[in-house]
Amino acid sequence: MVNKVILIGRLTADPDVRATPAGTHVASLRLATRRMRPDGAGGRHEEVEFHDLVVFGRQAEIAASYLRKGRLLYADGRLHTRTWQGADGQHHRRTEVVVERFQMLGPRRPEEDGEPTTGS
Repeated sequence: MVNKVILIGRLTADPDVRATPAGTHVASLRLATRRMRPDGAGGRHEEVEFHDLVVFGRQAEIAASYLRKGRLLYADGRLHTRTWQGADGQHHRRTEVVVERFQMLGPRRPEEDGEPTTGS
């Protein structure tokens, strides 16, 4: 059996990093991917999907240091669904990609270096 996810997309926010009680760093990321498909009228329609990613350990520390909103990112890992009961008694369920490996793609954007962007 195989549980493998490969995504390339843009981060929708800066990483949210925290530590477990045991001291392990955990970073939560949100990635947007897009797909163009025919719309039936001769045009093209863009479909956007949002993915919740989680990164552990040293990679979470690297994510906190280098990843920012808008960055193009390659990530691969596995799907994991967790369930819990909230304080209100409601059952919750979330499917996330547990990232095993990620790589920043594309050139850095000028705003990441503190340089002003050119505008019209």
